[in-house]
Amino acid sequence: MTEELTQKLQQLSTGKKAVYIDELSGSDDSGNGSEQSPFKTALAALISVSGESDNLEFLVKKAPSTPEEVVSYNPIASSALKKAKKGYELHVKKTKKQAEQKEKESLAALAKQEEESRRIEESKSIIIKEDESLPAATTVKISHCSDYRGKRVKVYGWVHRLRVQGKDFMFIVLRDGTGFLQCVLTGRLCNTYDAITLTLETSVVLYGTVTAVPEGKSAPGGHELIVDYWEVISKAPGGNEAISNKVSSDSDPSLLYNQRHLVIRGETASSVLKLRSYTVKAFRDYFDSIEYMEVTPPTLVQTMVEGGSTLFSLPYYGETAYLTQSSQLYLESCVPALGNVFTISQSYRAEKSHTRRHLAEYSHLEAEAGFINFEDLLNLIEDLVCSVVDSVQKHPIAGPILKQLNPNFVPPSRPFLRMEYKDAITWLNEHGIKKEDGTDFVFGDDIPESPERQMTDAINRPILLNRFPGPIKAFYMPKCKDDPRVTESVDLLMPNVGEIVGGSMRISTLEQKLEAFKTQGLKPEEYHFYLDLGKYGGFPRGGFGLGIERFMAWIADRYTVRDCSLYPRFPGRCTP
Repeated sequence: MTEELTQKLQQLSTGKKAVYIDELSGSDDSGNGSEQSPFKTALAALISVSGESDNLEFLVKKAPSTPEEVVSYNPIASSALKKAKKGYELHVKKTKKQAEQKEKESLAALAKQEEESRRIEESKSIIIKEDESLPAATTVKISHCSDYRGKRVKVYGWVHRLRVQGKDFMFIVLRDGTGFLQCVLTGRLCNTYDAITLTLETSVVLYGTVTAVPEGKSAPGGHELIVDYWEVISKAPGGNEAISNKVSSDSDPSLLYNQRHLVIRGETASSVLKLRSYTVKAFRDYFDSIEYMEVTPPTLVQTMVEGGSTLFSLPYYGETAYLTQSSQLYLESCVPALGNVFTISQSYRAEKSHTRRHLAEYSHLEAEAGFINFEDLLNLIEDLVCSVVDSVQKHPIAGPILKQLNPNFVPPSRPFLRMEYKDAITWLNEHGIKKEDGTDFVFGDDIPESPERQMTDAINRPILLNRFPGPIKAFYMPKCKDDPRVTESVDLLMPNVGEIVGGSMRISTLEQKLEAFKTQGLKPEEYHFYLDLGKYGGFPRGGFGLGIERFMAWIADRYTVRDCSLYPRFPGRCTP
């Protein structure tokens, strides 16, 4: 007769029910005490029977002490059962305490809910009115509040932050797009229905006196609004629809792009867009200072500039049109009429690039100048970048924003490093940077983004990389007279960002254009306006294009150019 069968017969003779405990493979979570589904611990077994053990037989299967030992169920040792009972007593006390605490919390929550309901009901009867004996309030923007200290003003905006202290004290940080203003509400102003149910992003109007903050305290602008009257204009939702549930720093990027209209209300996103606005203005001011005329070329075109594979096509009154890749050809046509010109327009590239520095639609600063040489062009690019950075840093609003976004920003020093393409090939090979197939770079290779970035980051200064081979550059770039293998072309590379400017001299004679068109397979009749530049008084000229978003990613230290666009467009994203 086996030992297990003997145990079962003993249990039958004593009339006690068996509860099985398997310390090897049992489970306290899913076990029920049967032989097929045993518990793992004696404590779990006792809990399952509410501590009653008189009519039960606890059988335990323990780990073998030697590899040869046969494992089987045996009655639990009295010391082990005693220990389990002590554990059960502690469990009962703990469970009781938890239940009491839960009931206490439940009663407290109910009392709080009842108190809130009572306050809300009472608040509906509290009506506040503007004190007509006070001076008339002047409507001001937050950015101008420093000019109105000690005076009564009226400010419109949105509740950016909200802090309630007790029943009679509230702090509202108001945002109106021009800045932030701390507003203090006291007494009955905090007891109205609107006050008790106030939510973030609610639009309001606040009346009060602008006062310097007390010594030792801080607030945006160094002052606060002591509110004497206020009104809700439009209440924002709370609960699941609250803005804090719509956008948060740990949200998936795709969700944040869907909620971009709410994301840009945040301090960082709005700061980037403000800095962008001041930076674009600095670009315009620079060109104005050197007497370049701004023009607005069309974005609907029927010609290409940078290659047909990156064109977005669309139907246009029975014909095919494209979204422009560049306004360069139009700018060139303007020079004989207007002199040197520039534009800040949208350009489009249908590349299926998901890198952090590519967009399908981007803001393109382009400039064209007549009667300049290649050295003049390099000097112009360098001077533009340095002058704009200097202007932004010195601006009373843009400067602090730049410092806030990129506290470690160091403006580029002149002169920029001027490196020829052939020397870049040598540098890459000397530093062991290989092509994707593991081989060395050779003259004529197009240097991909990653090796280019590695080189730029290692050198850690702006690089005017120039004189690229003709076959890897655009058709309109002229050959260098001292080396016809290369062209008068340049890319400006910035550490941590890569290329932000691409430029070149332009072919100028009719013969050069026709030869380039033939090589590229372009139809001359589609470019008659461009060909006429060589026919009606051809002239030497050069120009460049700068990506505003890439420039912003550099100075604002943003990981991706998408953060520098109002509503970024890239493969798979054309909303909202």
